[in-house]
Formats: sequence, structure tokens, C-alpha cells
Amino acid sequence: MSAILAIDTSTLTASAAVVTLAGAPLAVVGGDPDVRTERVLLVCEQALAQAGVAPGALTAIAVGAGPGSFTSLRIGLATGKGLAYALGVPLWLASSLAALAYDLAAVAPADDALLVAALDARRGEIYAGSFRRADGGLVAVGPERVLPPAELIAALDQPAHLAGDALLAHADALAALPAHVTRHGAPRTPSGLGVARAALAGDRVDRLHHGAPAYIRPSEAEVKYPDGVPGARKR
Repeated sequence: MSAILAIDTSTLTASAAVVTLAGAPLAVVGGDPDVRTERVLLVCEQALAQAGVAPGALTAIAVGAGPGSFTSLRIGLATGKGLAYALGVPLWLASSLAALAYDLAAVAPADDALLVAALDARRGEIYAGSFRRADGGLVAVGPERVLPPAELIAALDQPAHLAGDALLAHADALAALPAHVTRHGAPRTPSGLGVARAALAGDRVDRLHHGAPAYIRPSEAEVKYPDGVPGARKR
């Protein structure tokens, strides 16, 4: 049986799933706040064991490339690249916001409302992506953005389903969401299953050698030191 291993570490929570190429889930592990990003390899091992799939039988590795926690994204991508290289299979990357939207689509009513994934970006901001159901999958409605809660509220000018850990992290600011936006307590973070579904619906291009996290915004070091960290060696 051909299958892929998909992981997400865009937040401090790790999740992994083993999914057939037709999109059928064989195992989903993690997603609980207690399952930290640093345990992602163990989570992958548990998912493969539960699915009864040997690593050598995998067709590809899929990783949620962000946006999200910079450190967590690097851990996930490094893990995915290491596994893909060792197994000789391609590495597929998927948006972590799209993954969250696929998770949301599984629990939200099948209506015409937008599916909005919102993750805490710290610094008083939110990573947000809007998607719409189409042809059995999801299509992005505009670019993914990082923005203050007030701007997200202003942008939600039509019926929408909203989910993600930003609802808790920015609860006070998002209390002003309009009535046509339905809040969902779950999913809070992207799952490996969501990553798998987003990757399978994507271009499936191998990014083993050139894949990089989608940070969306510059790191704190880049903001503080646009000309480079003082004292660092120049390339």
C-alpha cells in the first residue's frame, strides 16, 4: 500500500499522520498541547506503528511549512528533510494554514462560508488564511497574511467559519467578531492529517533540496538588525 507520512510543527504542538495516496487516514497521532514539537520523531514512529506501515513503504514525506513558530517550523522541516533523504522519497510542503483549514472543513457545516484559519503570531498579531470549498478541496481566497486582530475583524466582511489558537491567544481583541463569523473551538492547531490533505491537493513538487519555511514576516533579529547582527562574520 502506498502511503505518505505528514507532520506539522507550526505551533508548539506536534502532529503526524499516515495517509494513503487517495487521502484515507491510516493513523493520526499528536495534536494534544502536551505533545510538544520536540517529540515529533516519536510522534512519527507512533503514527507509522499504528498504521502498520513500514518507513520503507512510504511514497513521500509531507511537512507543514508554516507560517508559525520560527523554531518549531525549523524542527519540523529538518525532521521531514532527514526522513525524506534517508528513505529516498520526495518531500512535499504544504501551508500550515491550509492544513488547519482542511481540519476546519471536516467539522464545519458544508455551506458557502469562508473557512478562515487563524494562528497566534505573537507580537499582538495573527497569521490568517482564508479558503473556500471547491471541487472537493479548498482554494485560497487571497494571500496568507500576518495582521493585528482589528484588521482581521475588518477583513471578515462575509459569512465565515473561524478556527485556530488565535481565538484563545487574542480572545479579548476577537470578542468584537461580527455575528456572521462562527467561532470553532476546534481545531486549535494544524494536524498531520490536514497537512496530508493539503499536500495531496497541491503540486506534489519535491522540495527536499530547496524547501524552506514560510515565515511570512521577518524574524525579530532581521527587524532589529536589518544590516546584519553586529560582530557577525560577513559571508
